[in-house]
Amino acid sequence: MSFPTFLDTCALYGAAISDLLLELAEEGCYRPLWSPHVLDELEKNLSLRVGADKAHDRVEAMRSAFPDALVQGYDNLIPSMSNDPKDRHVLAAAVRANAEVIVTFNLRDFPDDSLTAYDIHAIHPDDFLLDQLDLFPEVTIQAVERIAEGYEAPPMTTGEYLVKLVAAGVPRFVAALENSITN
Repeated sequence: MSFPTFLDTCALYGAAISDLLLELAEEGCYRPLWSPHVLDELEKNLSLRVGADKAHDRVEAMRSAFPDALVQGYDNLIPSMSNDPKDRHVLAAAVRANAEVIVTFNLRDFPDDSLTAYDIHAIHPDDFLLDQLDLFPEVTIQAVERIAEGYEAPPMTTGEYLVKLVAAGVPRFVAALENSITN
């Protein structure tokens, strides 16, 4: 069984990081988890940027590609969570799914004292991707290259994709990846 990882909306929102997270999940590096709350929030936020149809299509593609990622039956846990109220649904779903980590840019919404009882850690996408690179170097490098090659509108080189990843908030991962590629 792959490493159970709950993906917060903010980690799935930007296409550059989302594409890489999902590609690594597809490769079996970890098991992605999300909730209806997360997917609804993602679709709502994406629709403001790319339009309702494209946002809906992206979320439906995620559902289809990872049918076992959807976590249900956590609503009764939400009131007992002690993290930031707006993200209690995330922790409740992660607890229900027995996730080991929550990948989020909003680390302050998941203080350690709200996580320790559940043996869950909140981790920044930069750190999570560094772990993936450390554990699965070849797979991670190939995933980055495949994603870059797959962009058509506009076409993108691997270097251009790495620039997007830095801008999206994972500069340490990109630096380590570039170091891995050159060595």
